[in-house]
Amino acid sequence: MDRTAQLVTSSTERSIAYDPPGSPPSLHARAARVLEANWTGASTVPSRGLYPHQWSWDSAFIAIGLRHLSPLRAQTELETLLTAQWGDGRIPHIVFNPSVPLDAYFPSPDFWRSSTAGRAAGAPRTVQTSGIVQPPVHALAAWLVHRADPGLSRSRGFLARVYPRLAAWHRYLLHRRDLGGGGLASVVHPWEQGMDNSPAWDLPLSRVTPAPARSFRRADLDHGAAEDRPTDLDYGRYVRLAADYRDAGYADGTGEFAVEDPAFNALLIASEHALARIADELGATGTARHARAERLTQALVERLWDPASGMFLCRDLRGPASAGHDAVGRDAVGQATVGRDAVGQASDGHTTVGREAVGQATVGHVTAGQAPVGHAPVGHATVGAATAGDRGPVFPLHRPPARPTAGHEAPAPDLDPAPTPAPAPAAPAPAPGLIPERGVSGLVPLLLPGLPRDIVRALLRTAAGPHFGLGTTTRLLPSYDLLGEAFDAHRYWRGPAWFNTAWLVERGLRTHGERQQADALRESALELAAATDFAEYVDPYTGEGCGATGFSWTAALALDLLHGESAGDTTLPGGMSATHGTTIANSTNSTNSTTVTADMGFKGGNRR
Repeated sequence: MDRTAQLVTSSTERSIAYDPPGSPPSLHARAARVLEANWTGASTVPSRGLYPHQWSWDSAFIAIGLRHLSPLRAQTELETLLTAQWGDGRIPHIVFNPSVPLDAYFPSPDFWRSSTAGRAAGAPRTVQTSGIVQPPVHALAAWLVHRADPGLSRSRGFLARVYPRLAAWHRYLLHRRDLGGGGLASVVHPWEQGMDNSPAWDLPLSRVTPAPARSFRRADLDHGAAEDRPTDLDYGRYVRLAADYRDAGYADGTGEFAVEDPAFNALLIASEHALARIADELGATGTARHARAERLTQALVERLWDPASGMFLCRDLRGPASAGHDAVGRDAVGQATVGRDAVGQASDGHTTVGREAVGQATVGHVTAGQAPVGHAPVGHATVGAATAGDRGPVFPLHRPPARPTAGHEAPAPDLDPAPTPAPAPAAPAPAPGLIPERGVSGLVPLLLPGLPRDIVRALLRTAAGPHFGLGTTTRLLPSYDLLGEAFDAHRYWRGPAWFNTAWLVERGLRTHGERQQADALRESALELAAATDFAEYVDPYTGEGCGATGFSWTAALALDLLHGESAGDTTLPGGMSATHGTTIANSTNSTNSTTVTADMGFKGGNRR
């Protein structure tokens, strides 16, 4: 479907604040220019060089920021992604731009072969995609985009169009991806979780035979230093997993890698709350969806909470320790029937939009016994709207021990070294099946309003303690345990700090009333986004920018944090936050800026 004809410039589009000639550009204007530079006409690339296509969770985060500049463009960002949805409900992690050369990114479309290998799963024929997924931030993004300009959203029927697709997406995850039988969604490839190279994957990946090094060429090394990227061994295992999944027709549950991840499931729960709000907006009721989100929260606690670590951990479903521990079976906890509300009555291209009892999934508490997880085939089910439902101190700069050079030479003496953290006292081993690695993924469930208060307190202690150093030794939350053996301040997801996880934890702190800590984290994120030219990620100790610059989600989430700071937060049911108000410039110089009306160069357009 070509949406170009449907898109019209709206008089309610935000205006962009540009700074007068001769004055330093505000953070707001700089972020807007990054998003303009990365706009393709229908979506936004994460970065022009390293990531030249559309990525799934990137687009969700980008839309959250774009809503402050152009609600129309933010809607288009999500709609473009959703037109690539597969018939079984999955939203692929990459939508490929056919104008980009095949050798610009690997794995390229000819590796995934989505239109042929994915035929049984309903892969689209008119656009090439990958066959794996990424974290489900999309319903949350859609709700926040709607709230940025409800009038425009209603006039375009935005929520009515995206709701059936988002419901199908959640149904796919809750039915097809409940590989552990406890109600939680599993990832079948490290790339699906989004934190690609996390040490949490080392143990489950160790069982995977890597693809031969000569069977692929890594395009990522054309844009980044090898010492900052995944190793060739890890990359060979990624390729093997993806190729095996492809060769199995993208059928779930057959691969060597299956992990329940806390951040992935926390975002699914947050988006369930958002889907409930969307259902309410469309005239249905979100009660059953809120109830499902609460049951999923209970399942998250039961399956992934580790009191000894003071945080959530990943569960390895293919490891020997999981074989007996996970034999608890499936439990029909969430069997509230979710109405027959007909929100969309037209075919969406892959999924029939109509009536469905969306709440038939069995999610929640884990008890012995067996019950089916769903009552309708996901690939052919009808999908419809359900009656379901002050600023704080800037973190101080600390200097870590010098990083060894590529040649393993002894580092030069540091005249003012930071004290080496004392090793953490030995703790009891995690429960069977849990992976004993602390990553920022285990703090993201702070987003959820239904967490027990004792778990919230433990998460806050862990975030501020020696493993993550929030507010004390680090400038942003590291992606991995500062005291872990695999910690590396610069290597991809093995220690560096990322702006999207900072944004998620900032929302979580605010959800649980930790305003001072949230303000401090926001201040630090804004400062580092500006100082690093919107870097992809940063050294958690020094704030040094790493990876690509002009990174889209960094710019987008900086915009969202700016709006939260100036306009204040409005807490939504379910604990999510939306910020409202008009576009602003940096608060320190907004009175000196001139405003011009613009639509961010929006011309519609469809790259397919």
